[in-house]
Amino acid sequence: MSAALRYLSTRNANTHATLSEAIAAGLAPDGGLYVPERLPTLSPEDFSAGGTLADTAATLLSPFFAGDALAGELPAICAEALTFPTPLRALTHHPKTLVLELFHGPTAAFKDVGARFLAACLRRVRSDASNPLTILVATSGDTGAAVAAAFHRQPGIDVVILYPDGRVSPRQAHQLGCFGDNVQALRVQGRFDDCQRMVKAALNDAALQAQSPLSSANSISLGRLLPQMSYYAHASLAWWREHREPLNLIVPTGNLGNALAVVWVRAMGLPIGAIRLACNANTTLPDFFAGEDYTPRQAVATLANAMDVGAPSNFERLQWTYPDNQALRAQFRAQSVDDRTIAATIAQHAREHDEVFCPHTATALHLLDQYRAAGDDLPWAVVATAHPAKFESVVEPLIGRSVDVPSALAAMLQRSASAESMSAEDGALRGWLLDKAAQHVEI
Repeated sequence: MSAALRYLSTRNANTHATLSEAIAAGLAPDGGLYVPERLPTLSPEDFSAGGTLADTAATLLSPFFAGDALAGELPAICAEALTFPTPLRALTHHPKTLVLELFHGPTAAFKDVGARFLAACLRRVRSDASNPLTILVATSGDTGAAVAAAFHRQPGIDVVILYPDGRVSPRQAHQLGCFGDNVQALRVQGRFDDCQRMVKAALNDAALQAQSPLSSANSISLGRLLPQMSYYAHASLAWWREHREPLNLIVPTGNLGNALAVVWVRAMGLPIGAIRLACNANTTLPDFFAGEDYTPRQAVATLANAMDVGAPSNFERLQWTYPDNQALRAQFRAQSVDDRTIAATIAQHAREHDEVFCPHTATALHLLDQYRAAGDDLPWAVVATAHPAKFESVVEPLIGRSVDVPSALAAMLQRSASAESMSAEDGALRGWLLDKAAQHVEI
């Protein structure tokens, strides 16, 4: 059996935990993000050619779980969480232009993969329902609904979702507020970065944690990040077996969690070629990769709202993976795509190819359109992060028709929804959580 990995803080290598402890905590006590002390290495031959996504995940993640209390449960966790497809589909106009569709889960976004996996893990490491754990989630649109769906009515766990009021799509907002029971949505009067800052402040508040045990389900959680690696491994291995060439990927990214997952899969030795990061008008990452200092800034609102992040949390993990900035910049490229181009890309692909995409996926499609126009004939997969029906107010006017709504999303839209307003201040969330703890009742 492989030696057990320790999990360290990005800010202090002397701060370490087991995997179960890291998943339960969400954030390291010093405010850093947990990372494995080293990335394991694997080869295509380690994976079963006929395996399911859950099988691929179990093999991929086995070295991360080795020696942990959850190790024996890993196959069951994968089978429980990964029950929907993540197909790699060729587009009609070019045989090497592919889409990796990650929106076939219950809330029609890629976040379902990580959220369901995290919930399956916490069901096994949390057994004291008399002392509820509160999962805090800052969301720019899709994370909150995925976490709510994964933890809805789970004993011993409450979910508190913070989202920027007026900066998510109407259907996203409805999803966030439609669960009830142990799920509470808070409409923060600010940006996503405010929500993220408030969550981190609460997680780092020892006195608050003593009265109200807290954890995170954002991509700062290893329990979210690790399973997101599985669909990249599964897709790249399938392509490799058939074509004997690596698959290149373009990933829409905001907080860098989904992008970091593919970065780690490639670093582990699996057959992934070039990685490109597609961003919206929030240029923190494109500016860094162009040679500027890393400078977080306030997020601006865009059509691709789930990527409206000015201070991407997972940049710490990216710099842990490649500590030298010059080496890091040599590994990737990042490009910004403005709203006008996003809209034009959605309209063009619907008109010319009868393919409909969400605004986030359109940022990646635009990059690929540029590559093809320049004569690039390599195999590229665009990562489709959400179903276009979640953004009907953006997409439908551009394509001139309605978008079919997946059945699970349609069912959520039939429920009533509500959310409580909150100011964008750390103290507002702290006071709200203390009041909740004092009431000694589940939400």
